[in-house]
Amino acid sequence: MRACLVAGACLLAACSTNGGNVAHEPLAKVMGAGPVLLQEVRAAGELGNELDVQPLRDPQVEDLRAIARAAEAKGDYAGAQDALRRALEISPKDPELLQWSAEMALVAHDWPRAQQLAMESHSLGPKLGGLCRRNFTIVRMAAEARGDVGAASQAQQQAAACAVAPPTRY
Repeated sequence: MRACLVAGACLLAACSTNGGNVAHEPLAKVMGAGPVLLQEVRAAGELGNELDVQPLRDPQVEDLRAIARAAEAKGDYAGAQDALRRALEISPKDPELLQWSAEMALVAHDWPRAQQLAMESHSLGPKLGGLCRRNFTIVRMAAEARGDVGAASQAQQQAAACAVAPPTRY
């Protein structure tokens, strides 16, 4: 718990705002921040009352998702990534699996791969809701890791545009 708090404090200390534009110290300088970054991405996917599109899932892939969840819960990110790789062999165009793989790349500080997988997830996904926000949160983090403040700000704006209210029910 203390390690998470220290890593979170380091991440927050590395961030500052400048005239409304987000400016961050390159994330690569924040040692051990992978799990903290993962928490930020996952939190971006939780907004509340909005439209959420969920596709039907293959039972074989569901078993591999369960393996990945269990590995991730134990902090075995390599094991989680291996299960996700096998799931993507069965269902290569699953935007949720691609995003989850992007999140594992993020934990490993593989910024280019994380961004590439997040954008692939976005291109195949619903382009709204929690998954969309998670996609652009990773894009923002990858831009921050490169020190590209403009791209980070643009990704942050795109993430905010992902929220779409559900239809009014009578």
